[in-house]
Amino acid sequence: MRKPQPAPHLPAASRTPPPAQVRGRPDGWVLLAAWGPCGFSPVAPGTVGTLGAVPLAWLLSRAGWPVYLVTAALLFALGVVAAGRAGHYWGVVDASPIVVDEVVGYLITLAFAPFTWPAALAGFLLFRAFDVVKPWPVSALDRIESGLGVMLDDVGAGLLAFTGVQVLVRIFPVFAA
Repeated sequence: MRKPQPAPHLPAASRTPPPAQVRGRPDGWVLLAAWGPCGFSPVAPGTVGTLGAVPLAWLLSRAGWPVYLVTAALLFALGVVAAGRAGHYWGVVDASPIVVDEVVGYLITLAFAPFTWPAALAGFLLFRAFDVVKPWPVSALDRIESGLGVMLDDVGAGLLAFTGVQVLVRIFPVFAA
């Protein structure tokens, strides 16, 4: 299998990959970065990627917090590599089909919260809001042009959303039950 050649400088401003930059079939790293079919959604791939994280968050919450946290950390590390390789594949550092960062961000959002549908929905809405709006320091992390940078801005959005979910779970019983 032919490895894609790294681009001298990948544009970060545009999240949509130019069709001429796509080389051959996507490999496993590109598919991981796209979270399977989620990143290939023609409409709102980041939102679809976050939706694709919901079943994983539910499953991991049943496995216990040590498994949840180790899986999230491992997925973060793999996501850094996958996002970097997918950026080279598409020719754009943070191409819109790269959604593994949304998956990790959503897992961070729901860490240590009981998985209830109200908490999952609130976490989804909070995470997507922080990911789209990118308040400081998320906006600063978004400027890092690498696979690590692709992942870090969603970690930041996930931490902000995590705080919101933790407050909701502690104040309103409907989010914890």
